[in-house]
Amino acid sequence: MKKTAIYSLCYVLFLGCNTGITNNKNVSDLESLQLKTSFVDLYENNLDLSVYKGKRIVINYWATWCGPCIKEIPSIKRAEEILEDYGYIFLLVSDETISRISKFKNDRNFDFNFLKSIESYETLGIYSMPTSYFLMKMEKYLKLLLVQLHGILKK
Repeated sequence: MKKTAIYSLCYVLFLGCNTGITNNKNVSDLESLQLKTSFVDLYENNLDLSVYKGKRIVINYWATWCGPCIKEIPSIKRAEEILEDYGYIFLLVSDETISRISKFKNDRNFDFNFLKSIESYETLGIYSMPTSYFLMKMEKYLKLLLVQLHGILKK
């Protein structure tokens, strides 16, 4: 049962995975994303993504009205719990109002790093939800992630 849950979780996370944020080899994915948009937390504080430089970041774009987004949130929480010891940071980003995101968070009692994107999803080139981006050196870290999950499954 545990293996099935972990594999399902990986499937959900990798389903919307896309690392093609930029074609410029001199700019990291994190820097490219910061050039395209900015984020604020639920207290309207600007978030400087550079605080996460060197970390493994999973950004999940979602919406309060999106059924598949809501359905996958418990799996994302489980992934966050499993991977936090391996340096993964999960950010859930919506382009909805802060009040709507906050109400959703409080009503559902979710404990995540919820952020608001200043730019609309269309501006960012996001046309389906949920969509997840993994900001890391994929060749190296994707292999590492799979090895780590395999180790967790053996426990």
